[in-house]
Amino acid sequence: MSQANLVEALAYIEANFDKTVSLAQLADLSALSVSRFATVFRQQFGLSPYKYLCELRVRRAQMLLLAGVPGSVVATEVGFFDQSHLARHFKRLCGVTPSAFVARTRKKARSAELDAGLMKRVAQAETRVLAFDDAHVA
Repeated sequence: MSQANLVEALAYIEANFDKTVSLAQLADLSALSVSRFATVFRQQFGLSPYKYLCELRVRRAQMLLLAGVPGSVVATEVGFFDQSHLARHFKRLCGVTPSAFVARTRKKARSAELDAGLMKRVAQAETRVLAFDDAHVA
């Protein structure tokens, strides 16, 4: 199988991840039998086409969840049947539920903002101390 055939199959998955994507469709794009396509795909990418599709859906779900889209809407937007279907795959791949992922990510972002604010205040204080020292040395 040529690399171009796999690229076409990947492009199809990327463009249609929110719809039902069948192995037969991907095999037809690649001009291979279903079983041969599945074997070659797994050899090239280390995942079955279905697992690749699920991981892509979960990655897209992460972006939507962090943008504030409700989980029930996210599930259907990325191609899962319902919210529990999303949650099951999300937890399997990420180790946490979608809501725990959002909470943890937002907590890390707040912590990073606080750290950045603290570093800025420390830098400003150092500048004032250096200016004070320069004024008294002269």
